[in-house]
Amino acid sequence: MSRLFGTDGVRGVANAELTPELCFRIGRAGATVLSENAGPLVVGRDTRLSGTMLEAAIVAGITSVGRDAVLLGVLPTPGVACVTRREGAAAGIVISASHNPIADNGVKFFGPDGFKLSDEIEDRIEALLDATDLPRPTGTGVGIARTAQNLGRYYYEELYSSGANLHGLHVVVDGAFGAAYAVAPYALRKLGADVSEINCENDGSRINVGCGATDLGPLQAAVREAIASGRTGTIGVAFDGDADRALFIDETGAPISGDHVMFAIARDMQSRRELAGDAVVGTVMSNIGFERALRVHGIGLIRASVGDRYVLERMQSGGYVLGGEQSGHVIDFRRNTTGDGPMTAVSLLGIVAAAGVRLHDLVSEVVIAPQVLVNVRTPRKDVLDLPEIQAATAAAQRSLGDGGRLLIRPSGTEPLIRVMAEGEDRGQVEQVAAHLASRIEEEIGRLTQT
Repeated sequence: MSRLFGTDGVRGVANAELTPELCFRIGRAGATVLSENAGPLVVGRDTRLSGTMLEAAIVAGITSVGRDAVLLGVLPTPGVACVTRREGAAAGIVISASHNPIADNGVKFFGPDGFKLSDEIEDRIEALLDATDLPRPTGTGVGIARTAQNLGRYYYEELYSSGANLHGLHVVVDGAFGAAYAVAPYALRKLGADVSEINCENDGSRINVGCGATDLGPLQAAVREAIASGRTGTIGVAFDGDADRALFIDETGAPISGDHVMFAIARDMQSRRELAGDAVVGTVMSNIGFERALRVHGIGLIRASVGDRYVLERMQSGGYVLGGEQSGHVIDFRRNTTGDGPMTAVSLLGIVAAAGVRLHDLVSEVVIAPQVLVNVRTPRKDVLDLPEIQAATAAAQRSLGDGGRLLIRPSGTEPLIRVMAEGEDRGQVEQVAAHLASRIEEEIGRLTQT
């Protein structure tokens, strides 16, 4: 039987796979396992239409075992981690499916230290989902739920704590109709930026749809329009649904990936002697161009498995302070305990403003090698174990030569198999990725017929 908790909590189609009944059980089990920690459990969510339904179920589960809950409402995932730490909560719970489609939702936990729970604690929660002997207090023993009173101020305080001065910058913010829709524009304005907004509404019916970090097209168009109108210093920033990641558009209208962002922040930290181990933790997906640019400055790249959980684990075990992914999920232990899109924006834009240079020039040393990612939609991860696929993979790697890389992996958050090819020749890379994805689809067809 597969594990309920994935690389980023429990996810599924809301009201079909991730049902209120399941969320009630998760709330009961989670509150019981985390009972050794004093304080209430704080609960935040993104703007998804199913969010209030699942929030009610989780809170009912928490209070049914005698624990108190505090409802934060719509708040970025990193904001929930921050409030959990600052408020002395027993745990933080986020109801969000991050960058996933509208119909999906998810549940993830933070411990009292603001870090995501270990596999061991998640397994303990999962083991209690069907338990019949969990507490059932009555009368004054029942937990209570209350709405938070301005606890979001803790997160704003942390966003301002770096002392970034963004005066002189024009920033276009794409909130993806998600959790950053109000927080990010407000914080950037308070720090001095001139902010324009797109997709910054509390509208869960449009979260991540053709916008935000999952589709930079609208932001790119808005930045180019501003540039054409004479605002030549315009920079764009886009968040995903729960705002744990951020991607950018530079002053030329070109997209800036998480690799570029980490390069700029790493170089700034190195100049301040704050880059522990003179290294950054990336993933196996981190572009070779990023690694080469870091190497020029004596900065190493430590590669972890894909997923912020694995980046975080490698950072903690190695004593590193900066890590992240191409997707814009950046973890900076100076600022927070998890990926933090708004904080990433504050940090990067602060570096740009302080240096008095264009973002485009700040990251120009990162020359991205052609990299192609093809997704094959299927829940059949076992297809990768077939000898036919393993042989096709080996042949594809040989065709890319010593300068190329190939990575085939199941997604930890969606029913997908991701095929990544990287090399010096874009045409060859595209051909290799497409061919291998096609072979996987063929074998999936055979598996489903048997």
